[in-house]
Amino acid sequence: METAIAAVNRTPFSINSITLSSNFATGSVSALGFSLPNKKSPSFHQRSRIFVTRASVAVEEKAETKAAVIRIGTRGSPLALAQAYETREKLIKSHPDLAEEGAIQIVIIKTTGDKILSQPLADIGGKGLFTKEIDEALINSDIDIAVHSMKDVPTYLPEKTILPCNLPREDVRDAFICLSASSLAELPAGSIVGTASLRRKSQLLNRYPSLEVLENFRGNVQTRLKKLKEGVVQATLLALAGLKRLNMAETVTSVLSIDDMLPAVAQGAIGIACRSDDEKMRAFLEKLEGSCRTPIAGYARKDEDGKCLFKALVASPDGTQVLETSRKGPYAYEDMIKMGVDAGEELLLRAGPGFFTR
Repeated sequence: METAIAAVNRTPFSINSITLSSNFATGSVSALGFSLPNKKSPSFHQRSRIFVTRASVAVEEKAETKAAVIRIGTRGSPLALAQAYETREKLIKSHPDLAEEGAIQIVIIKTTGDKILSQPLADIGGKGLFTKEIDEALINSDIDIAVHSMKDVPTYLPEKTILPCNLPREDVRDAFICLSASSLAELPAGSIVGTASLRRKSQLLNRYPSLEVLENFRGNVQTRLKKLKEGVVQATLLALAGLKRLNMAETVTSVLSIDDMLPAVAQGAIGIACRSDDEKMRAFLEKLEGSCRTPIAGYARKDEDGKCLFKALVASPDGTQVLETSRKGPYAYEDMIKMGVDAGEELLLRAGPGFFTR
């Protein structure tokens, strides 16, 4: 595991369960709380004795109230770091003691997905490629919390970890970026669209079979936009949420509607993981065994009647066949779980064996 620490000073740290302010998304199962070092711990007394010898009681009191270090694990891409720093700022707003220099560390961890850029994600393992090493660091106590893009998180979390809260969700839609056309419909036949997402590829080819897709169009947002400017592709599709978090929304040519491009499950959401066990997962992907190897999309929202409207989609990788379904029911946790499971079972039945290998 390759790591880099973006801050200094380590201090003992512990996690409790408390209620956070509105900086974190409403409806989280629980939230993260932080406590000061235990006064009975050897490290605390050692530090206190050093301060007393050097200075005065006032300095000793400062040592007692110094906030514990929180180590946030993250990937090193500009977008991942933006999400980690957003998490840090919200933690500081909720817990002012954490504003002290060195109280929060950003620990950069290089994942398998970051190291292997020459192959499509589906060929090297699908989901988990951008989270595995971070989760291992969390389990091994090398970090205290992990910040993940929720769409990268596998259907099943590693043992001893839990995702107790999410930051407020950003725009879930996809963005079309092109230097020569204002929409996908305006692209000439044979134009190459770059995307590493099977979900985007299958929906794109289903609607616009005259276009071509460069599948292994990988790298961070800046790298992909550079390839676009260099003419490697004529257009690309990116998550609007990431562009907004990077303050790069001005690069967007047009925003695709939910009907034109159904987003990935949990697109635009940032999850914060800590150590613990958890058995509750996103019901739809659990039923479909979702990963980057299967073109799956899903989106749920509260409609004007206060009901939950859920849309789901699976597609063959070549885009020749797209199966869609929807559910509407009470906007309640158990009911929404049932809708997700039911939709997943329907799509699996309709797809049949070999559907995802076409």
